[in-house]
Amino acid sequence: MEIVNGFSKMNKDKKISWLSEQQDIDLDFVRDFWHKDVEKQKVFDEFSENTVTNFFFPYGLAPNFSINNRIYTVPLVIEESSVVAAASKSAKFWLDRGGFKAKVISTIKKGQVHFLWEGGDTKKLFDFFQLKKTELILSVKDLVQNMEKRGGGIKDILIVDKTNSLENYYQLDVQFETCDAMGANFINSVLEALGQKISELAISFDGFHNSEKNIEVIMCILSNYTPECLVKAYVECPIEELGEFADGMSAKDFARRFERAVKIAKIDVSRAVTHNKGIFNGIDAVILATGNDFRAIEACGHAYAARDGQYRGLSSCSLAEGNFYFELTLPLALGTVGGLTKLHPMAKATLDILENPSAEELMMIVATVGLAQNFGAVRSLVTTGIQKGHMKMHLLNILNQLGATEAECEEAKEVFKTQTVSFSSVRNYLESKRNVQ
Repeated sequence: MEIVNGFSKMNKDKKISWLSEQQDIDLDFVRDFWHKDVEKQKVFDEFSENTVTNFFFPYGLAPNFSINNRIYTVPLVIEESSVVAAASKSAKFWLDRGGFKAKVISTIKKGQVHFLWEGGDTKKLFDFFQLKKTELILSVKDLVQNMEKRGGGIKDILIVDKTNSLENYYQLDVQFETCDAMGANFINSVLEALGQKISELAISFDGFHNSEKNIEVIMCILSNYTPECLVKAYVECPIEELGEFADGMSAKDFARRFERAVKIAKIDVSRAVTHNKGIFNGIDAVILATGNDFRAIEACGHAYAARDGQYRGLSSCSLAEGNFYFELTLPLALGTVGGLTKLHPMAKATLDILENPSAEELMMIVATVGLAQNFGAVRSLVTTGIQKGHMKMHLLNILNQLGATEAECEEAKEVFKTQTVSFSSVRNYLESKRNVQ
């Protein structure tokens, strides 16, 4: 591969041609994924840098989600069909048992001004901050006034001593309410202005000696760890109302096995990671569909899972007084305005399908889908095993990979209703059929 200059200035055709020549592969087919409408394709191109085409993911629907007695059809963007199937199945299961309940606990987001101060006397720095706190807040009035009109803005500013971890290191820890916006650009703009202002105030502060007047701002950035932006989703019903499961498993046995499986994810990190991955199968699919940032959500969720020093499963289950209770509490910093939520036509369509929820409503929907997905996965694990359902859903992918015709696909679906699905078993089945013919 050769070094290239000016790659970003090439149009898409030239980028594709250059890469094809370098790799000696035919990439002409990628043009087939361009939007037929030139203006709409331009919108997609401007979402990123050095774009050459679009990468399609399936956009599916999971109906029958009863959340706080309101029915939702939830769009999911994911390539794994079993996720959509499991979420839909869980939604239908709980529809007849009171549905899902959800509530937002808090919506506070935060960011930090990270700075160095070599004054040595921490009390003097804290006294300076208390004297100048109001002035600091007033200095960003122009930046926050529109957010304040919507009920948001800066909720508090704290100074944090981090010198035990790094010499001369302190933070301004700023708490924000951003209403229906995720608020990343708003938060970062305010933090940068606060960083500049606190440096200026220190220089002119008479209470500091000359050697104490230098506040060196290292960086100003929001935190994607938002443990105070919390939402909770849960389901509950009498154990006997859970019904009967595969192979005659009773509701009582199911509940006991389910509760143990969830507790195992609380104490064993190997299980916890996979347990939480299943939760994020559902969460990420909704996040992508709404144009929110799934990387930030994942990073925050996994950090929250390790908040006590050990990585643990995010969901909890309890059995008390004959009642089955299953819940998920996690941080979700989401937005329904700004970013891609209105620019991406499918993100806008998703919010329309969800009946244009507020950010708090979206938090509850997303958490519910995560809980539903987790319920479906754990239910499979403690009853039939995960592979039976998963591989049935994966059957079509295997058939397509092996070039099966539509007729062969339909026949294979019938055959593998009672047989174990694997790549080799499906391949052998197709070969035997074709040899006979």
